[in-house]
Amino acid sequence: MSSSSQRYLVLISKIIFFYSIFYVVMKVIAMFQGAWVIPNLILSLPYLVFAVVGGFMVKRNSYHWAYVIAGAILISIVRYYEKEWMLQLHEYFS
Repeated sequence: MSSSSQRYLVLISKIIFFYSIFYVVMKVIAMFQGAWVIPNLILSLPYLVFAVVGGFMVKRNSYHWAYVIAGAILISIVRYYEKEWMLQLHEYFS
């Protein structure tokens, strides 16, 4: 793999890793401020998994394009459907 390709892989992996941490922290803060607990927990679980996997990748300094692709897809889908899923989950669990 070329050096510039490797740099992009590392950069994008770290962006996804830090975004996942940020998303989970923001959901936890929202829950402490009165937001719906169960829907927020459920929607933050995939990001928690990506944060843990990303943490291992950063610690081992070993990156993979599958993480980048899956992370971009996950972030796009969850952000697009977040409001709808939040309401559906709240109605289902209440």
